Amino acid sequence: MSLERLEAMCGGSPVRIGCSATVEPLDEVAEFLVGRASPGGEPRPYELVDTRFVREFDLSLECPTDDLIDTPRDVVSERFYDRLDELVRGHDSTLVFTNTRSGAERVLHNLRGRGGYDESNSACHHGSLSKDRRQAVETALKEGSLDVVTTSTSLELGIDMPHIDLVVQVGSPKSVASLLQRVGRAGHQLGQTVEGRVVALDRDELVECAVMLQRAEDGFVDRVFVPENAADVATQHVYGMAINGPKRESTVRETLERAYPYREFTDEAWERLLRYLTADYDGLEEKNVYAKVWRDENDPPDGEHHYESFPVGEPLIGKRGRMARVIYMTNIGTIPDSFTIDVYRRSEDGWVGQLDEDYLDKLETGDVFVLGGDRYEFRYRRGSKAYVDPTGARPNVPSWFSERLPLSYDLGREILAFQGDLLDRLATGGRPAVREWLRGFPLDENSVRAVARAFDEQARYAGRESVSTSRRLAVEVERDRDDYQRRYYVHSNYGRRFNDGLSRLVAYRCSRRANANVKVAVADHGFVVSMPLNRRVDIVDVLGSIAPDEVRPDLRAALDGTELLKRYFRIDATRALMILKRYKGYEKSAAEQQVSSEMLLSFAQELEEFAVIEETYREILEDKLHVEGVEEVMGAVQSGEVTVTEQTVESPSPKAFGLATLMASDVVLADDESAVLREFHERVLSEIGDDGGVAVDAED
Repeated sequence: MSLERLEAMCGGSPVRIGCSATVEPLDEVAEFLVGRASPGGEPRPYELVDTRFVREFDLSLECPTDDLIDTPRDVVSERFYDRLDELVRGHDSTLVFTNTRSGAERVLHNLRGRGGYDESNSACHHGSLSKDRRQAVETALKEGSLDVVTTSTSLELGIDMPHIDLVVQVGSPKSVASLLQRVGRAGHQLGQTVEGRVVALDRDELVECAVMLQRAEDGFVDRVFVPENAADVATQHVYGMAINGPKRESTVRETLERAYPYREFTDEAWERLLRYLTADYDGLEEKNVYAKVWRDENDPPDGEHHYESFPVGEPLIGKRGRMARVIYMTNIGTIPDSFTIDVYRRSEDGWVGQLDEDYLDKLETGDVFVLGGDRYEFRYRRGSKAYVDPTGARPNVPSWFSERLPLSYDLGREILAFQGDLLDRLATGGRPAVREWLRGFPLDENSVRAVARAFDEQARYAGRESVSTSRRLAVEVERDRDDYQRRYYVHSNYGRRFNDGLSRLVAYRCSRRANANVKVAVADHGFVVSMPLNRRVDIVDVLGSIAPDEVRPDLRAALDGTELLKRYFRIDATRALMILKRYKGYEKSAAEQQVSSEMLLSFAQELEEFAVIEETYREILEDKLHVEGVEEVMGAVQSGEVTVTEQTVESPSPKAFGLATLMASDVVLADDESAVLREFHERVLSEIGDDGGVAVDAED
């Protein structure tokens, strides 16, 4: 949109060049870059130069053991650091990516504890460090004076690092694009091979990483999803054009619609936007939300032109207010401010600690989480404060929820196809056939044996239909009599954004059917719906009854009153200049913005077709909850292309271990999680009569 405004101002078409190593589909991204010469017309001409896979890649997956559940954590850790030390010493300069900032710090600390590494040859780099510290590390990387640097995401892009000859990724980067972006930091010399090693420390990530590496070698890249028709950004641009003097309304709209994201901006959307910009709502100005533009025809009563450069009767748009330019220049931008939430006990009004604001996106009344080693039940949030009650209940929202990257939707679909192929080989040739097939993937032998064993145990314990594939959505039901809970494990391997959306939809319908308090826990490979044992629903019927055209209205209803809605309304109201961050020398903090937005939210929800409310729902549904993916899968379920299966189990199946730990333990403590996983595994092995797989897993 900024480029379209530039074209309109200069009366010409500057050359647009876009460079990226990891975008797909190329045609769509190219059209996003070049826009359209006229609204509704064809994209401007462009040329594609696809050199994404010209470089040679040497990628492989490694695992410290072939049994990530029963092998003690300290043994897995020791083997991991032995291998990492070996890799670092065998290369000139190694960059180690983790998925969290704390993980980057921990890996460096443990590596230095083994000896041979100190501040002279090793470092850590992430966004929480000072700018000077980060720049010093970047300079040392450019010079090649560091043997190893650990990082989270801060070194994915940017500086050239010609001396790095190895990238190690700890855990899954969650998308092929992120994998290629990270390992592509190595081998920045002509003719040099990109060498990358992915280390899996979690059994759920083994399959994910195996598929990711194989598809990367095949040239697959996850799709880029472009947000469309964002009303808050349109507000800024229309306001900006109006500030530069009265404009024909048609010119302003045509400029907007030449930009790719607004190519299908409807008459209704335009009228809704202008109605907001002109404050054409009763009571809006009483809430200190004033008109930003005027909209009128150049048709004065005396017959003389108000603006001689425009004909009589021409619809025009212009700025309102003497402070318009200052307000615009000091408040535009799209990156939201954020803040930490102070957590207080309701009963004693005692301060408990702080939470990242992102973490509250998933919390609903009654959810249990861990803070400072204690468990609390979330009750409500007021501005920058959250109020909780101490509880002994088990947590259902893990502490890492807001930290980890989400699995991409496209990679999730590839995993489902992989699982279907693996099950076919398991049915015809057992574990030996699966192992032989997996050896065609870039995996070490530990990974091959671990994946084969996990799927064999799953099929023997709960049947092949307990595994989701491209044509099957598997659900398992557990009756936990100790906790008096009925749990539905939905194995929807489409990524956390998708699962966050579908789980809210399912929970909304389950709570209405069972008339019960329903709790949800979400992960990349599925979600858990939990309710009291004396309540039950037909989960297959619930999933099968969700028509694609019901997804958006039901999700909107499910979002009402949630912390997610409150937060994103603040973000969008600030972007749309409904709430000003800076005014007359005063800067309003993110916490103060939140208070202001909560005072406006209920009023705004009562307004008909209010642009900022509509944009809030659009952003949550499309960008946060991946509603298009949910509609696609639910459409496939309705058509019979995807069947929903249900198995009842006494204990979670191996494919549900990761989901079950979300409901079963304080996952802040790795030792607790390991103990729970071992307990689940022992139940499965006793049920299938396996001694751990020693005999049946011997090489044929």
